[in-house]
Amino acid sequence: ALTLRRGEIHALLGENGAGKSTLISMICGQYRPDSGAILVNEELQDFGGPRDALDAGIGVVHQDFRLVPPFTALENIVLGSGESAGRAARRKCQEILDRLGFNLELDARVASLPVGQRQQTEILKLLFRGLDILILDEPTAVLTPQQAEQLFVALRTLADDGNAVAFVSHRLHEVAAVADHLTVLRGGRLIAERPADGINPKEIAHLM
Repeated sequence: ALTLRRGEIHALLGENGAGKSTLISMICGQYRPDSGAILVNEELQDFGGPRDALDAGIGVVHQDFRLVPPFTALENIVLGSGESAGRAARRKCQEILDRLGFNLELDARVASLPVGQRQQTEILKLLFRGLDILILDEPTAVLTPQQAEQLFVALRTLADDGNAVAFVSHRLHEVAAVADHLTVLRGGRLIAERPADGINPKEIAHLM
């Protein structure tokens, strides 16, 4: 079983076609699993759609960002939350930005933002709603090495705050640098799960 623990960063590894994106789609309520079960805080879940997953505290940052380009970052963050893009929302967002070390202009239109700040907007959308199980699908694929390093510092902060954080990657050096646990998928099956500390890259590459 894939187990995401609060206070830890979990890396999900596998080659293209291993089933990583399909698994994420089931966890966030986009697909219904043919078998198996999803448990949150030891409670069995039956997601009928993404809204159910959000209600269970699960948020996903997809590779293709789900943002409205003409809207500002702040407008995107509050969209669908039931809150307005007013002072209270701005203050709440700024507190999260300061905590994570993000440099995001809340009043900038998303269409004008570089890709790294669009990703930050997606992360803020989840945290603004109070979600505490965060999954990022190949988050560093669109980032420079410096941006990736900043992202991983932020993810460690989120884990230290008691969130469960998972990210999909195929870059073993990233996993070794930031993850606490790792899971390897191959052919839609879970091949291995183990602590990331002291991983053998050749062994992991063989498992993938």
